[in-house]
Amino acid sequence: MIITSKSNPIIKSISALSEKKFRKQYGKYIVEGIKPVNECIAAGCSVDKIVCTEQTAGMYENPLIVGDTVFNSLSSEKTPQGVLAIVNIQDKPLVAPSGNCLLLDCLQDPGNLGTVIRTANAAGYKDIYLINCTDPYSPKAVRASMSGIFFVNLYFGTYDEIFSVLGNCALISADMHGEDIFSFSPPDKFCLCIGNEGNGISKNVADRADYTVRIPMSDTCESLNAGVSAGIAMYTLKNNKKIAR
Repeated sequence: MIITSKSNPIIKSISALSEKKFRKQYGKYIVEGIKPVNECIAAGCSVDKIVCTEQTAGMYENPLIVGDTVFNSLSSEKTPQGVLAIVNIQDKPLVAPSGNCLLLDCLQDPGNLGTVIRTANAAGYKDIYLINCTDPYSPKAVRASMSGIFFVNLYFGTYDEIFSVLGNCALISADMHGEDIFSFSPPDKFCLCIGNEGNGISKNVADRADYTVRIPMSDTCESLNAGVSAGIAMYTLKNNKKIAR
């Protein structure tokens, strides 16, 4: 059966996932595009259902098939590929990091957040703690993560809760008033903190930080994009750690 009405209850429930409150209520988010959906499946994510147009239905087992107009109403892409997955959000209890990790402090841009997740996956920072951040499961953040969101652990909590599980893991905050990151030797186990795009790290993190590092810049540049800063910092700290050994 092909669903051709946008007022179909199933379609309406999927469409609602474009809003954060419904993602939270239903515990689901959308992954769109052939490659991201295939990588989501390969990563072992809990897929609730796959939605396809007639043209792509043969690529998946028992998909929900919808008309092109209906699919386009569900899509957030400029050029929809006719495939999206409804994925169950894994509610992970707060636990201590298994290795070097990230703390994201009030990041508000979904593109930045997705980029940080993408880079963290590439650089081997598996555990990511989020405090007062934008929703990483929004379509824009998921898209910007380039499938990285399927391979990292996302944890949510208050400052006190997250500081508690970090325990004796050294907190390194990225701030323009810190020491030069390129000559800094990180401790064996650390948590890198990236702050808000406009305001930087919060006082809560600044007071808790064991170290503060900066990325040196020319006088004509005031700051770097949060996603770019995070990427430079992640790889620099990882590289400096190896050199120190």
